[in-house]
Amino acid sequence: MLKYHASIFLVFLCALQFGTGLYFHIGETERKCFIEEIPDDTTVFVNYKVELFDPRSGGFMPSSPGVGMHVVVRDPDDKPMVSRKYSSEGRVSFTSHTPGEHVICMYSNSTAWFSGTQLRVHLDIQVGEHAIDYANVAQKEKLSELQLRIRQLIDQVGQITKEQNYQRYREERFRQTSESTHRRVFWWSLTQTVVVLIMGAWQMRHLKSFFEAKKLV
Repeated sequence: MLKYHASIFLVFLCALQFGTGLYFHIGETERKCFIEEIPDDTTVFVNYKVELFDPRSGGFMPSSPGVGMHVVVRDPDDKPMVSRKYSSEGRVSFTSHTPGEHVICMYSNSTAWFSGTQLRVHLDIQVGEHAIDYANVAQKEKLSELQLRIRQLIDQVGQITKEQNYQRYREERFRQTSESTHRRVFWWSLTQTVVVLIMGAWQMRHLKSFFEAKKLV
Protein backbone atom coordinates (compact mmCIF):
# COMPACT_ATOMS: atom_id res chain seq x y z
CA MET A 1 0.00 0.00 0.00
CA LEU A 2 1.10 3.54 -0.68
CA LYS A 3 2.05 5.72 2.24
CA TYR A 4 1.44 9.39 1.68
CA HIS A 5 2.34 12.24 4.01
CA ALA A 6 -0.27 14.48 2.46
CA SER A 7 -4.02 14.75 2.23
CA ILE A 8 -5.76 12.05 0.20
CA PHE A 9 -9.04 12.49 -1.60
CA LEU A 10 -10.93 9.25 -2.18
CA VAL A 11 -13.08 9.49 -5.29
CA PHE A 12 -15.13 6.35 -5.81
CA LEU A 13 -17.38 6.38 -8.92
CA CYS A 14 -20.51 4.27 -8.95
CA ALA A 15 -20.52 4.36 -12.75
CA LEU A 16 -17.27 4.99 -14.56
CA GLN A 17 -19.05 6.33 -17.62
CA PHE A 18 -19.17 9.76 -16.03
CA GLY A 19 -16.25 12.16 -15.61
CA THR A 20 -15.21 13.95 -12.46
CA GLY A 21 -14.94 17.76 -12.55
CA LEU A 22 -13.77 19.71 -9.51
CA TYR A 23 -11.16 22.08 -8.19
CA PHE A 24 -9.02 22.04 -5.07
CA HIS A 25 -6.45 24.20 -3.32
CA ILE A 26 -2.91 23.03 -2.85
CA GLY A 27 0.21 24.46 -1.19
CA GLU A 28 3.81 24.26 -2.33
CA THR A 29 4.63 21.12 -0.36
CA GLU A 30 1.22 19.45 -0.46
CA ARG A 31 0.23 16.39 -2.39
CA LYS A 32 -3.32 15.60 -3.46
CA CYS A 33 -4.25 12.08 -4.44
CA PHE A 34 -7.37 10.62 -6.01
CA ILE A 35 -8.44 7.00 -6.31
CA GLU A 36 -10.32 5.90 -9.43
CA GLU A 37 -11.78 2.43 -9.81
CA ILE A 38 -11.12 1.63 -13.46
CA PRO A 39 -11.78 -1.52 -15.52
CA ASP A 40 -8.94 -2.95 -17.59
CA ASP A 41 -8.16 -1.67 -21.09
CA THR A 42 -9.86 1.66 -20.37
CA THR A 43 -8.54 5.04 -21.51
CA VAL A 44 -8.45 7.85 -18.95
CA PHE A 45 -7.81 11.55 -19.57
CA VAL A 46 -6.91 13.88 -16.70
CA ASN A 47 -7.36 17.55 -17.66
CA TYR A 48 -6.10 20.19 -15.25
CA LYS A 49 -5.46 23.93 -15.02
CA VAL A 50 -3.46 25.70 -12.31
CA GLU A 51 -4.29 29.17 -10.99
CA LEU A 52 -2.15 31.25 -8.62
CA PHE A 53 -3.54 33.08 -5.58
CA ASP A 54 -3.34 36.87 -5.85
CA PRO A 55 -3.12 38.44 -2.34
CA ARG A 56 -3.95 41.91 -3.69
CA SER A 57 -7.30 40.96 -5.17
CA GLY A 58 -7.96 38.00 -2.90
CA GLY A 59 -8.74 35.86 -5.93
CA PHE A 60 -6.95 33.52 -8.28
CA MET A 61 -5.23 34.45 -11.52
CA PRO A 62 -3.50 32.49 -14.28
CA SER A 63 -0.31 30.93 -12.96
CA SER A 64 3.15 32.34 -13.64
CA PRO A 65 5.50 30.71 -16.16
CA GLY A 66 7.33 27.77 -14.68
CA VAL A 67 4.56 26.89 -12.26
CA GLY A 68 3.14 23.48 -13.07
CA MET A 69 2.24 20.12 -11.63
CA HIS A 70 4.04 16.86 -11.15
CA VAL A 71 1.61 14.03 -11.90
CA VAL A 72 2.09 10.45 -10.74
CA VAL A 73 -0.29 7.61 -11.66
CA ARG A 74 0.01 4.17 -10.04
CA ASP A 75 -1.86 1.01 -10.94
CA PRO A 76 -3.57 -1.36 -8.45
CA ASP A 77 -0.23 -3.19 -7.98
CA ASP A 78 1.40 0.10 -6.91
CA LYS A 79 3.49 0.23 -10.08
CA PRO A 80 4.02 3.70 -11.65
CA MET A 81 2.25 4.20 -14.96
CA VAL A 82 2.90 7.94 -15.35
CA SER A 83 5.43 10.11 -13.51
CA ARG A 84 6.46 13.40 -15.05
CA LYS A 85 6.24 17.17 -14.79
CA TYR A 86 3.71 19.14 -16.75
CA SER A 87 3.04 22.81 -17.31
CA SER A 88 0.36 24.89 -15.57
CA GLU A 89 -2.32 23.54 -17.90
CA GLY A 90 -2.44 20.27 -19.71
CA ARG A 91 -3.81 16.78 -20.22
CA VAL A 92 -2.50 13.49 -18.88
CA SER A 93 -3.63 10.28 -20.55
CA PHE A 94 -3.12 6.63 -19.73
CA THR A 95 -4.72 3.27 -20.43
CA SER A 96 -5.38 0.82 -17.62
CA HIS A 97 -3.95 -2.69 -17.97
CA THR A 98 -5.17 -4.04 -14.64
CA PRO A 99 -8.69 -3.56 -13.22
CA GLY A 100 -8.92 -1.94 -9.82
CA GLU A 101 -8.05 1.21 -7.91
CA HIS A 102 -5.69 3.56 -9.73
CA VAL A 103 -4.08 6.33 -7.66
CA ILE A 104 -3.61 9.74 -9.30
CA CYS A 105 -1.39 12.11 -7.30
CA MET A 106 -0.57 15.74 -8.08
CA TYR A 107 1.81 18.19 -6.44
CA SER A 108 3.34 21.47 -7.54
CA ASN A 109 6.77 21.62 -9.11
CA SER A 110 7.23 25.05 -7.54
CA THR A 111 10.42 26.50 -6.12
CA ALA A 112 10.94 28.60 -3.02
CA TRP A 113 10.43 31.88 -4.87
CA PHE A 114 6.69 31.71 -4.26
CA SER A 115 6.84 29.70 -1.04
CA GLY A 116 3.60 29.75 0.89
CA THR A 117 1.51 30.74 -2.10
CA GLN A 118 -1.69 28.80 -2.60
CA LEU A 119 -2.66 27.23 -5.90
CA ARG A 120 -6.08 26.36 -7.22
CA VAL A 121 -6.15 23.34 -9.49
CA HIS A 122 -9.15 22.69 -11.73
CA LEU A 123 -9.38 18.96 -12.40
CA ASP A 124 -11.52 17.00 -14.83
CA ILE A 125 -11.14 13.21 -15.05
CA GLN A 126 -12.74 11.55 -18.06
CA VAL A 127 -13.03 7.75 -18.12
CA GLY A 128 -14.08 5.41 -20.90
CA GLU A 129 -15.95 6.58 -23.94
CA HIS A 130 -16.46 10.02 -22.38
CA ALA A 131 -12.73 10.58 -22.86
CA ILE A 132 -13.17 10.38 -26.63
CA ASP A 133 -13.51 13.58 -28.64
CA TYR A 134 -16.18 12.45 -31.10
CA ALA A 135 -16.16 15.75 -32.98
CA ASN A 136 -12.50 15.18 -33.79
CA VAL A 137 -13.20 11.53 -34.66
CA ALA A 138 -15.99 12.52 -37.05
CA GLN A 139 -13.73 15.07 -38.73
CA LYS A 140 -10.78 12.70 -39.12
CA GLU A 141 -12.77 9.68 -40.28
CA LYS A 142 -15.33 11.74 -42.21
CA LEU A 143 -18.31 10.14 -40.50
CA SER A 144 -21.89 11.17 -41.04
CA GLU A 145 -24.13 12.02 -38.11
CA LEU A 146 -25.69 8.56 -38.20
CA GLN A 147 -22.31 6.82 -38.45
CA LEU A 148 -21.00 8.90 -35.56
CA ARG A 149 -24.02 8.01 -33.42
CA ILE A 150 -23.52 4.31 -34.17
CA ARG A 151 -19.85 4.68 -33.23
CA GLN A 152 -20.86 6.26 -29.92
CA LEU A 153 -23.33 3.47 -29.19
CA ILE A 154 -20.70 0.82 -29.95
CA ASP A 155 -18.25 2.53 -27.60
CA GLN A 156 -20.92 2.79 -24.89
CA VAL A 157 -21.76 -0.92 -25.21
CA GLY A 158 -18.06 -1.74 -25.01
CA GLN A 159 -17.66 0.39 -21.87
CA ILE A 160 -20.71 -1.24 -20.26
CA THR A 161 -19.21 -4.67 -21.02
CA LYS A 162 -15.91 -3.63 -19.40
CA GLU A 163 -17.78 -2.33 -16.37
CA GLN A 164 -19.72 -5.59 -16.03
CA ASN A 165 -16.49 -7.58 -16.29
CA TYR A 166 -14.97 -5.35 -13.62
CA GLN A 167 -17.93 -5.92 -11.30
CA ARG A 168 -17.55 -9.67 -11.78
CA TYR A 169 -13.85 -9.29 -11.00
CA ARG A 170 -14.69 -7.41 -7.79
CA GLU A 171 -17.23 -10.05 -6.80
CA GLU A 172 -14.63 -12.78 -7.36
CA ARG A 173 -12.05 -10.92 -5.27
CA PHE A 174 -14.61 -10.39 -2.51
CA ARG A 175 -15.56 -14.07 -2.58
CA GLN A 176 -11.90 -15.09 -2.34
CA THR A 177 -11.36 -12.70 0.57
CA SER A 178 -14.45 -14.03 2.36
CA GLU A 179 -13.40 -17.65 1.88
CA SER A 180 -9.87 -16.88 3.08
CA THR A 181 -11.27 -15.14 6.17
CA HIS A 182 -13.59 -18.05 6.91
CA ARG A 183 -10.71 -20.54 6.58
CA ARG A 184 -8.54 -18.52 8.95
CA VAL A 185 -11.36 -18.22 11.49
CA PHE A 186 -12.00 -21.98 11.27
CA TRP A 187 -8.34 -22.93 11.76
CA TRP A 188 -7.94 -20.39 14.57
CA SER A 189 -11.00 -21.79 16.37
CA LEU A 190 -9.77 -25.35 15.81
CA THR A 191 -6.33 -24.42 17.14
CA GLN A 192 -7.85 -22.84 20.25
CA THR A 193 -9.98 -25.96 20.86
CA VAL A 194 -6.98 -28.29 20.50
CA VAL A 195 -4.89 -26.13 22.85
CA VAL A 196 -7.70 -26.10 25.46
CA LEU A 197 -8.06 -29.92 25.23
CA ILE A 198 -4.31 -30.43 25.56
CA MET A 199 -4.14 -28.07 28.55
CA GLY A 200 -7.12 -29.85 30.17
CA ALA A 201 -5.52 -33.28 29.65
CA TRP A 202 -2.20 -32.04 31.04
CA GLN A 203 -3.89 -30.54 34.11
CA MET A 204 -5.81 -33.76 34.78
CA ARG A 205 -2.63 -35.82 34.47
CA HIS A 206 -0.76 -33.39 36.71
CA LEU A 207 -3.50 -33.53 39.36
CA LYS A 208 -3.59 -37.33 39.19
CA SER A 209 0.17 -37.49 39.71
CA PHE A 210 -0.12 -35.03 42.59
CA PHE A 211 -2.85 -37.04 44.30
CA GLU A 212 -0.92 -40.28 43.80
CA ALA A 213 2.24 -38.68 45.25
CA LYS A 214 0.29 -37.52 48.29
CA LYS A 215 -1.37 -40.94 48.49
CA LEU A 216 -4.79 -39.35 48.32
CA VAL A 217 -6.02 -41.87 45.78
